[in-house]
Amino acid sequence: MSYAIIGFGNIGRALAKAFARKGIEVAVATTRDPESFAGDAAAIGPTIVPKKLADAVKADIIFLAVRFESHPDVAKALSTWKGKTIVDVTNAYGVPPEDLGGQPSSKFIAQAFAGGRLVKGFNHLIAASLDQDPAVHGGKRVVFLASDDNAAAAEIGTLAENLGFSPIKLGGLSEGGLLVQARGNSWGHLIFKDLVKFD
Repeated sequence: MSYAIIGFGNIGRALAKAFARKGIEVAVATTRDPESFAGDAAAIGPTIVPKKLADAVKADIIFLAVRFESHPDVAKALSTWKGKTIVDVTNAYGVPPEDLGGQPSSKFIAQAFAGGRLVKGFNHLIAASLDQDPAVHGGKRVVFLASDDNAAAAEIGTLAENLGFSPIKLGGLSEGGLLVQARGNSWGHLIFKDLVKFD
C-alpha cells in the first residue's frame, strides 16, 4: 500500500509528522516543484518523500490536504481515480451551499475524483492538534471518518489506527458526514472537537 499527501501547508505537514512518527513512507506534493519544499520534508523525517504532483497521485491512498478551492487542480492530475482512495481533509467554510449544488462538500469533491472512493476524515482537528502525538494520557486522539463506501472507510480506519489514532465512523457523507463538514458560514458540530478515546 502506498500513500501520498497532496498539500504541504500546516495540515499537510501535521499529517506527514503522523506518518513519520510510525516510520511509514509517504509522498508529499503540491502544485509547486518538489525542490521548493524538500528541506521542510527532510526536517520531518526520512520517510517523507517530496514528489511532483503527477508522481504522488500514483499512490493507493491519497490525502487531499489543499484549500477546498484547489481540489479541481488536483483532480486534473489523473484522467480516472479508479482503484484509489481519497481522504478529503479539506474544509469548505465560507463556500456558499448553492455553489455546491446544495450537496455536502465531500460529495461535491467526490464528483471531481471520478472513479475514486472518497472518505471524509482527519479534517475536524486544527493543525496544532493534528500535529501532536495522538497518544494522550493513555488514550488515543479521535479522528472521525465518513464515507458512502464502507470498505474505503474501513481501510482508512485501519490506517488511522496504524498511525496511532482512534477512528470513529460516522456513516455516510450526507448523514454523519455533515457533522464534520462546514456549510456556508457554519461549522459541523464535531469540527474542532479534540477528543481522546480510552479503551
